[in-house]
Amino acid sequence: MELEPFALCSLMQLFTNVSFGTLCLSLAILTLVILATFSSLCPRWPRTSTFFCSCETCQAYLTSSWSENFDNLCDWYSHLLRNSPTKTIHIHVLGNTITANPDNVEYMLKTRFENFPKGKTFSAILGDFLGRGIFNVDGEPWSFQKKMASLELGKNSIRSFAFEVVKFEIQHRLVPLLLLSKQNDGVLDLQDVFKRFSFDSICRFSFGLDPMCLELSLPISDFALSFDLASKLSAERAMSVSPLVWKIKRLLNVGTERRLREAVKMINILAKEVIRQRRKMGFSSHKDLLSRFMSSVNDETYLKDIIISFLLAGRDTVASALTSFFWLLAKHPEVESAILLEAERVIGSDNKKEITSYEELQQLHYLQAAAFESMRLYPPIQFDSKFCLEDDVLPDGTFVKRGTRVTYHPYAMGRLEEIWGSDWFEFRPERWLKDGVFRPHNPFKYPVFQAGMRVCLGKEMALMELKSVALSLLRRFHIELLAPHHRTPRFSPGLTATFSCGLPVKVREQGTQPHPHHS
Repeated sequence: MELEPFALCSLMQLFTNVSFGTLCLSLAILTLVILATFSSLCPRWPRTSTFFCSCETCQAYLTSSWSENFDNLCDWYSHLLRNSPTKTIHIHVLGNTITANPDNVEYMLKTRFENFPKGKTFSAILGDFLGRGIFNVDGEPWSFQKKMASLELGKNSIRSFAFEVVKFEIQHRLVPLLLLSKQNDGVLDLQDVFKRFSFDSICRFSFGLDPMCLELSLPISDFALSFDLASKLSAERAMSVSPLVWKIKRLLNVGTERRLREAVKMINILAKEVIRQRRKMGFSSHKDLLSRFMSSVNDETYLKDIIISFLLAGRDTVASALTSFFWLLAKHPEVESAILLEAERVIGSDNKKEITSYEELQQLHYLQAAAFESMRLYPPIQFDSKFCLEDDVLPDGTFVKRGTRVTYHPYAMGRLEEIWGSDWFEFRPERWLKDGVFRPHNPFKYPVFQAGMRVCLGKEMALMELKSVALSLLRRFHIELLAPHHRTPRFSPGLTATFSCGLPVKVREQGTQPHPHHS
């Protein structure tokens, strides 16, 4: 017993005297030793996940040699899935079965829903960030939050309130910001603008509080910066060849785990401040979602987790969808023209006239088709993982061992000829229209909003926000991508799709001529 303090002291001295690179190498070696020991001593150690795999796919993943031919990991996965006869592949070193087969997706999300929960492994990966929020739980906690949210989001009063919040943000912040940028050379990072817009909107709608991130001065938000970092670092945990890697780093509070802990600490402080302010203001007569949850939940940590899930759902996904949409429209002026023609027919020729109601927005079928087509090619959530509870066989014949991570891949599914035809690579909203009327596709072929039991509860709200912003900006401004821009987007690691270099654009009002470029 007397040796333990000495051993601990020596260990602390060791970690303070070595370089960070040496420490990381030591951790990697230690992890390999532990993995090898468990693998040899424990007969029940799952063989679906092994660091030592020499197959071509696993070696390409481990060495990142896939990046020689593909811009993004999701593009490499899409290539592999397109060329798989079953549209299912295995990344053995991750213990991950990945599928783009619609029959498998329906089996996971509907037929055998109970056998494919988020699972304890995935909950642990996101637990520090999302806690017990709806995206990170199963069973009763998930059912309770789903029931509460679906009851509220289905009400016309909530829908009208959300519409008014978005309308205010567009008229009083988004449009003035773009008008101001027009005077200052018109250069903006549209992705940053959309993140600020959706952050303000979801905070006002969900919590009844206004962070004012979209003010003309574009203030820096510690909350938003910490949120982005926590999302990125949590996603990187899932890409690790073993959870032991990030768990050891977390235990020692080093590297990315230290940064994650600091980011989560900032998020928790500010989320609890949101709860405190809402309690101080009273919540019994307010329309926002948090007030409605607070009438049923007293656990402050639980409320904090619910807040963070709201933000992930309402900020990151909407901003991602808007960024991809405007990137595509800038490359396809014929689609922009068709959207504007439809808007003129439904709303009128005055470009400054705003949409007046949620119902009026529903009449814009081509705009709806363009939004769905954009998310087919660039879904905000590129993949989603579940864990197999008991041994199972997917409809395509793939055997799935209990404990295996099973991932369905909307990004890859949007690139399958078997689902979308030989022109799958084209941005063509017309594929969603029949006689000029929007027609949705089978949700298990297009699981952008998930499907089955876990279908996205905020789907209609998100579409309303996306279409309202697109309509207002397209009718008032011409938005041009700044060179150099890539043929395809480059994505950063994260829980939602984010352009790694933002979306730099030049803005001018519709009807004005571009300024000549001077050499």
